[in-house]
Amino acid sequence: MQQKQRFIPEQGSIVTFTYKSGDYAGEVMETGGPRALIKVLAVLKHPEQGDLHNPYNPDVPMFHERRALSYTEKTNVPYGDISGLYPGEVPSYKESLTRAVAAEIEAIDRLKRWAERGLEQLRQLEKEYK
Repeated sequence: MQQKQRFIPEQGSIVTFTYKSGDYAGEVMETGGPRALIKVLAVLKHPEQGDLHNPYNPDVPMFHERRALSYTEKTNVPYGDISGLYPGEVPSYKESLTRAVAAEIEAIDRLKRWAERGLEQLRQLEKEYK
């Protein structure tokens, strides 16, 4: 089996990366060792809420709140979690954070509406099955 070639970015390059269920754009500050030090510039996808080991389960002992990494926060990222170079101009952090949290809210709201409609239909079927 052929091993996947890992992407090792150059210092100063702007990359996209995943960190704890969120996606970001950031500047590579240092490379070397098993991780790159990256400075956050924008939020591309807001981290998911809740227990990642029990997705969509609200009845877990600890329902985690996950905040996005802060503007210019530096984090060590394994090379495997770096997707590649960021294409184009990086949006402002505030604008990107606002869009990312709005998209996450919309996704959860859509899931909630889907669950409510499915529950309605199942309750109707339950009545018919009796």
